[in-house]
Amino acid sequence: MVEITRLPEEARFSFRVAAGGVAAASKAFGVDLPTTIGGMAANGSRRALCLGPDEWQLDAAASERDAVVAAFAGIYADTPHSLVEVTDREFTYQISGEQAEELLTVGVPRDMALVTVGSGTRTLFDTVPAILVREADNRFTLSVWRSFAPHAEELLHIANKEFAAGL
Repeated sequence: MVEITRLPEEARFSFRVAAGGVAAASKAFGVDLPTTIGGMAANGSRRALCLGPDEWQLDAAASERDAVVAAFAGIYADTPHSLVEVTDREFTYQISGEQAEELLTVGVPRDMALVTVGSGTRTLFDTVPAILVREADNRFTLSVWRSFAPHAEELLHIANKEFAAGL
């Protein structure tokens, strides 16, 4: 069976900045922001996922929330940007186990082989907007908006039971 676990809340931000501000933003966040869409980089508890040419999802430990906000406020005058805290918007699930990739194909309309270890993507999970990250060969995180979480979680558990029954 695949293990499906809702992860503890982290500080999460939607971040946008022009290409000329990436270096200053990287320094403020303490992680070199990847510039390839789908690219991910981390340093300690902080992680940056590039979602678009000027858009990142920034994650940090909940205890670092205020420090992240202060660091970006400190560069705003010279590096205009948008930093929006979206911590309460989503739930994140870890899906792990030998059939994790196969389980996700129940709701993700992508070739999962193209989601390589250490990368992520904006996608859908059964019509629900989601962020999918491949942490390891058989371990993923799936972030869905809070209002859609009951549907997504139920579908994951139903599919998991079907897999366990050999269906």
